Amino acid sequence: MGKKSRVKTQKSGTGASAVVSPKEMMNLISELLQKCSSAAPSTGKEWEEYIQIKGLVEKIRKKQKGMSIVFEGSRDDYYPDLMSWAQENRASCDGFTVTNFGTEGYGLRATRDIKADELFLWIPRKMLMTVESAQNSILGPLYSQDRILQAMGNVTLAFHLLCERSNPASFWLPYIRSLPQEYDTPLYYQQDEVQLLLGTQAVLDILSQYKNTARQYAYFYKLVQTHPAASKLPLKDNFTFDDYRWAVSSVMTRQNQIPTEDGSRVTLALIPLWDMCNHTNGLITTGYNLEDDRCECVALQDYKENEQIYIFYGTRSNAEFVIHNGFFFQDNAHDRVKIKLGVSKSERLYAMKAEVLARAGIPASCIFALHCNEPPISAQLLAFLRVFCMTEEELKDYLLGDRAINKIFTLGNSEFPVSWENEIKLWTFLETRAALLLKTYKTTSEEDRSMLEKPDLSLHSRVAIQLRLAEKQILEKASASGRAKRLHFQKKLEEGAPLPLYEENDIALLENTDADAKLPIILRKLEEVEEGQEIQKAMYEMGMEANGQEEDQEKVSRDVNSALDLIGSSTQKGQREVANLSASRTEDNPKENSE
Repeated sequence: MGKKSRVKTQKSGTGASAVVSPKEMMNLISELLQKCSSAAPSTGKEWEEYIQIKGLVEKIRKKQKGMSIVFEGSRDDYYPDLMSWAQENRASCDGFTVTNFGTEGYGLRATRDIKADELFLWIPRKMLMTVESAQNSILGPLYSQDRILQAMGNVTLAFHLLCERSNPASFWLPYIRSLPQEYDTPLYYQQDEVQLLLGTQAVLDILSQYKNTARQYAYFYKLVQTHPAASKLPLKDNFTFDDYRWAVSSVMTRQNQIPTEDGSRVTLALIPLWDMCNHTNGLITTGYNLEDDRCECVALQDYKENEQIYIFYGTRSNAEFVIHNGFFFQDNAHDRVKIKLGVSKSERLYAMKAEVLARAGIPASCIFALHCNEPPISAQLLAFLRVFCMTEEELKDYLLGDRAINKIFTLGNSEFPVSWENEIKLWTFLETRAALLLKTYKTTSEEDRSMLEKPDLSLHSRVAIQLRLAEKQILEKASASGRAKRLHFQKKLEEGAPLPLYEENDIALLENTDADAKLPIILRKLEEVEEGQEIQKAMYEMGMEANGQEEDQEKVSRDVNSALDLIGSSTQKGQREVANLSASRTEDNPKENSE
């Protein structure tokens, strides 16, 4: 295939600093690990912690300068080899080529007309880098003995990538050489660029991502240096922070779920060539063909010769695109802002509200989302807000009243208000909450728009400001929507309009037009475990959280039973629906970092 010799490790004489003793480096690594493993900072101190961690990382990076493996030349030099390798291994190569699309980066360009729904791209399993191929590689002995690698497939893929990159004879080298040398994920942002995001809803996730990546690096640096099973890994002498940052970014921007060979479960994989496709709005068009054992993609729409071929990455917010993919998508139809809401345990009606929510499958404290389109809230959030704003009499009605159980099914349906007063309260709350969140930003929307007009903005600064502005626009729309709804229901109340009544035989009305508004209210996903948590800590906290929820639920039920003098069987508990991982889909959670 050629060019296999065009890989080098930068050493002294290519910009490297003075040689650092192993003991000095290990001391710095230990200090970083200790700092990243300490208790979470108090609210408002996250930025201060980030600066301290960033300072330690930069000190390590300075001492490691020139030690990372790099490939000579540009990515363009290696795309012919990528296409030849794909063709040799029976991937589809007819109908497209790799092209630089300027601000969108590299992507696939049609070399002929392609019809919508036409199968134009397939990649056999042999070409994929998977957790299973990592287990069968030089990484296997360490994988078999390290619980974190076993539990975190994305970290395993990152190390698989690093080990194969260091091997001049690697089967995957044509693919690895075609990857970017650097990325635009926040892991590559300068401190002043991250600072532009202070006050946003996304900033804590970004700071957490950096902390978790630094902690993982420090942990695995020590492991690689000391674990007997790591003695043969090609990383022992030159495992730099820049190497790990590159590998983590390569995985988080490209990883996908595919079924195992027997189709019994899913695993993580990097899919060469297919991962060159850029994103646009649309539908998922990629699946896995178990019979032919290959990843397949059909065209999202008609493409003329020389047009760029796009795929749909999934219903991701711009915060998720920025954090995990390194870009901002201007016309994102699925953009949203996270909002954490909860019923205070000190509230007099807490037990009753928590019980009504539990019957609807909604926790008393949860992270919801405000959406960029109408309506700005989901059925789940509507149900929560209705219960949150209920009076004692309304709560009793939903716990003990006629057809109380059936009424639970109407909580998330906009056609069946609890009362006009309740609707006024909930929309007033939303209007006020969104307005208060807007005040936490250090700039206005107008100031952000002016900053974006500056021609000298760095790419990362521009993305940060775009994300900041998008959040504000969603909050502004939510506040305006809340005001309009409030005025609407105030008019209903003043006019003495009759309240729509739920009829048991009118089941069809229990579904809103929105796909996520089907009742009964069930949450698919509450809050993901933070990226990069060491698995022992994550497992411990998850266990404690589950135990705590059971104890709280028992206490709530006892309190409700006592307050309302209930007699009989225990209260119904809402069940949480677990989203099935489809073995035929690879874009449901595309290119995502779940570290």
